[in-house]
Parts: sequence; C-alpha cells; structure tokens
Amino acid sequence: MLEIALIGAGRIGQIHGRNIAAHPGAKLRWVTDVNAEAAGKLASALGAQSGTDARKAIEDPAVKAVAICSSTDTHAEMIELAAKAGKAIFCEKPIDLSLERVDQCLATVRKAGVTMMIGFNRRFDASFAALHEGVRSGKIGKLETLIVTSRDPGPPPIGYIKVSGGLFRDMMIHDFDIVSWILGEMPTEVYATASNLVDPEIGKAGDIDTAMVVLKTKSGAIAQISNSRRAVYGYDQRIEAFGSKGMLQAGNQVANTVTFSGEPGVVGEKPLHFFLERYDAAYRTELQHFIDCVLGKAKPATSIEDGRNALALAEAAVQSLKSGVPVKV
Repeated sequence: MLEIALIGAGRIGQIHGRNIAAHPGAKLRWVTDVNAEAAGKLASALGAQSGTDARKAIEDPAVKAVAICSSTDTHAEMIELAAKAGKAIFCEKPIDLSLERVDQCLATVRKAGVTMMIGFNRRFDASFAALHEGVRSGKIGKLETLIVTSRDPGPPPIGYIKVSGGLFRDMMIHDFDIVSWILGEMPTEVYATASNLVDPEIGKAGDIDTAMVVLKTKSGAIAQISNSRRAVYGYDQRIEAFGSKGMLQAGNQVANTVTFSGEPGVVGEKPLHFFLERYDAAYRTELQHFIDCVLGKAKPATSIEDGRNALALAEAAVQSLKSGVPVKV
C-alpha cells in the first residue's frame, strides 16, 4: 500500500485527495494546508491525518510519495523538501514562475534520484491520448498544423489572477505542454498577441484574458493556441491535427449526446461545465500512472523537464507580447 501525503487542500487538492483515498493501491496518510480548517475537513472526510506543517508530513517515515497541490509559490520549496527526504513527487503545474528556480529544483531532484511527475492531466484524457497516438503513428502523415482551443467558462477571482503568474504561465501552460507533446518536438519560435475583452479588472490586475499564440518548430510545423477566460457555452477543449494524409480532431465532451430537433432548430447539450467534470477520468488515469511510476512499472510521462519546457514557452509568449515580435526559444 503506497502511503501518500497531500500538500494543499484547495480545489485541485480535493480532487487528488479523493482519488488517492479511493485507489485500492494507495492510502492518503496526510493532508496539510496553511488553512488548518480546510486541511482538517478534507482529512476527516478521507480518513487521513491533518496539519499545517508540510515538512512533518513529508518527513513521516511511512510516507513514500508526496502530492503537491498547494499554491504555486510553494511548489519549489515542497519539491526540494520531498526530494531531500527521498520521497516520490507529484506536483501540479507550474513548478515555479521562475525558470532559474525551476532549474534549481531540477538539479535537486536529479541529485536525489527520486521519481517526479508534473500534473499535466490533459495528456491522460482518452480522446487527447488517442489523437496523440494517431499523430505519432503516422495516421495523418507528416504533421503540418496543430490547432489547440482552450476556453474557460468564466474567469477566476481577481485575487487569484493577481498571484497566478498570468494567463500564459497559469492557463496556457497546459496547452504549451500539449503542443510539444503532440508535435513531438519543442517549438523554436513563439509569437503572442492578447487583449482584455472579458473583464477590465483582469487588465487592472496586470493580466490578459484573451490570447492567441503561434508556435513554429525546426521542422516547419506550425501550432496555434487560442485561449479565453470566458466561454458562455461551457468548457471549450478541442484539438485539431492536420497532416499530409488527413486530419484528426478531438472535440468537446457533453453530458449526453441526445439532441432535440424541431421547428426552432436542432439543440444539444453544452460542453461539460469545467475542468472538474471534463477531466474527471483523466485525473484518475494520471494518478494510476504516478503510482505505476513509483512502483517502477513505468517512467513518468510528464517529467520535470516537460514542466520546464512548458514554462519556457510561456516565458517566450510573455516576451513576445511585450515586444510585439516573434521570440526564439
């Protein structure tokens, strides 16, 4: 039985905590959070110990793995604590908002020789994984263009926006990872443009809410990412891969496929509301993969290097937006 300490009892921590507690091969031993009430409530519901001292949980001899789901500004510190304690690490994105700090973490993890996996859950979505496999197996021939659409149903609170690191590092970082994964190579050039069209308060907080990024690879393949903090019809998550022999598409998921046809028109369900529903199965598959990695049955599909690469692309997008010109990666 793999005993795991969960660091962070917020929204994403609750998802991972419940999945760990429900897994037949894992046991949730600890839930820690700076908010003692939040940690206690989740731990009580899942049969774990609770506290506010993450170090105590990480250094517990019974704990063999740590799931880091706390605020972004704590990730690097938690990673280094876990690595030095010899624990396997699962960490939500991003590792940090600084590439220099990420490199320090990378060095620490390598020196410790521990297993580490980054929480890019979209790679574990069945539809996206099938599209990736189709591209990599040559089903559409040579990949020429890749289009990724990712739109949230609504923006997060302004308080979150202020500490998130910005849309490129917080939201689009998932799409940067997906693009590199499907392309099979790291983009070498990034051009970004963005606006504030959803909420002027987001602009006042120093961020953007609508963005489009074009990435180019050494082989000439071109990718486009479209993000918005608002989609009135639900969580919009689509990928289109176009190649010399055809095209692959992964569309939105809906609660059911029933449609009504009548005089006013044809009406169906909206896409699932948000990531909690859309990627529910992907989070469980992701956890299983992490456990397999800890047990030596697999190698992490989303490594710390993948986390660094995605952040590097996000940084290039920030620079491009400021300069108005493409940026080499």
